[in-house]
Amino acid sequence: MDSSECAGVGGQGDSVIGLSRKHSATYRKAHIYLSLSFLALAFCVDAGAQQPQKIHRIGVLGATSADTIAARLDAFRQGLRELGYIEGKNIVLEYRYADGKLNRVPALAAEMVRLNVDVILTGGSAATRPAKQATTTIPIVMAQDTDPVGNGFVASLARPGGNITGLSIVAPELGGKQLELLKETVPKLLRVVVPSNPDEASYAQLRKETELAAKELKIQTQFLDARGPKDVETAFREALNRRADAVLVPTMPIVAAQRAQIAALAVKNRLPAMYGQPEYVDLGGLMFYGASINDLFRRAATYVDKILKGTKPADLAIEQPTKFELIIT
Repeated sequence: MDSSECAGVGGQGDSVIGLSRKHSATYRKAHIYLSLSFLALAFCVDAGAQQPQKIHRIGVLGATSADTIAARLDAFRQGLRELGYIEGKNIVLEYRYADGKLNRVPALAAEMVRLNVDVILTGGSAATRPAKQATTTIPIVMAQDTDPVGNGFVASLARPGGNITGLSIVAPELGGKQLELLKETVPKLLRVVVPSNPDEASYAQLRKETELAAKELKIQTQFLDARGPKDVETAFREALNRRADAVLVPTMPIVAAQRAQIAALAVKNRLPAMYGQPEYVDLGGLMFYGASINDLFRRAATYVDKILKGTKPADLAIEQPTKFELIIT
């Protein structure tokens, strides 16, 4: 092999070596870029894992006691769980109860506002009205209300407007059906006393529906004022004086606040009674007919969910009950 051949071989060798070095440099550069990419990705993933999940705060404002609405709140929490909300993980419930002392509710509503909760849940006009007075910005979800429009909480059922929405129990419209069921239970029924609060917005509708049904059933009804404990006692004495055969107790906040007293007086005086709330039956009452309150509380969770996801209360139509219950002891 001559020198030229060696030179040729050497030249090729240098080329191969040069190519190998170029590939090696390219590999090292690509390796560095790939390593940096993995590092950046790992950092992003780690940052995402470190980012805390938002915890929503829901205020539960009750005019009665915790024991009284325990089953309702269980239904509400169940509704939240079905939608993916877990207490302590992505939601916190702030409970405030007035224990039947209605004059305490405004202060509790104001406390909810100071806590800056995301939504306030109420279970009746005795809690909704103070909440409405306490805030015009925090969304309020009514789990139930006898007459949202008549009570001045919303502009209409289809378009609530403002910061309040939720569900209605159409209580005034049920007076006639309740009287009919009472008549079926007490066939010789002739006279019925209705302790009620004429100051309530639902009073006029309740009286109208009840008296129309009473006329068809040939029953005499007597509406007696019941704004407080003394009025309730007077109403029952009047019922006995009028030789009433039964009592019809509608769904009204002031009346409901005296539920233990009313149920006890009905039992003591051996007066069959139809009640507009299921809790009376637990206290010894004869029967209840009306919307399933537990179902309404469970459905209220869907309103909370929509609001937390950005829907305005003003755009959420008021729903009416789809499930009714009849309980006879």
